[in-house]
Amino acid sequence: MSHQRVRDVMSDAVVRIQGGTPFKEIAHLLLEYDITAVPVVDAEDRPVGVVSEADLLHKMWGRQEGDAGGPGVESRPEKAWATDASGLMTSPALCAAEDWSVVDAARVMARHGIKRLLVVDGAGRLRGVVSRSDLLRVFVRADRAIRTEIVEDVLVRTLGEAPSAVEVTVTHGHVRLSGQLSSPATAQELEELCRNVDGVVDVEFRAVPDSGTDGPAPSV
Repeated sequence: MSHQRVRDVMSDAVVRIQGGTPFKEIAHLLLEYDITAVPVVDAEDRPVGVVSEADLLHKMWGRQEGDAGGPGVESRPEKAWATDASGLMTSPALCAAEDWSVVDAARVMARHGIKRLLVVDGAGRLRGVVSRSDLLRVFVRADRAIRTEIVEDVLVRTLGEAPSAVEVTVTHGHVRLSGQLSSPATAQELEELCRNVDGVVDVEFRAVPDSGTDGPAPSV
């Protein structure tokens, strides 16, 4: 059992520029490809930064050169004077390794409040970009595929239980489990493992008493 990898959901068609790319060319690229940011790479195709719409809009920030200024008037930020990607970019670029899980990528995006991550290979070369919408694809995974993974990978391979030990139904990503396992610890582990399966929205247990024993048996 394992999460999908970033390489499985990323887009590998990535517009890129180099440090010497002029301001107006960057603006044209953002408009032409309907994107909000573009990675800046070195001669080895390794990301060194990112230029976004916000970086370009610094040209319109604050007072103009030669303005006298005054109370409440801020000086133009350094990026407002930049004329190429090397001066405009935000650096370093946040990147994900292509073998990261989608969960790893989602955590980094949430932690830094960003909408996308550049994806690099083992040598640090740009291979793609993964966005929030790419990561959301795991939640449109078919219920049948989710159920198969829970039964075959979680229940049988990981926990060593018989596939008939628990009845598994999945509806729109909601997993319902009913049956008995060998121990309470195993039942708790099953719940945690099911919640970590790609596409699972929620997990619900229904206890089934064991009529063949003198006391209650561990159940889910």
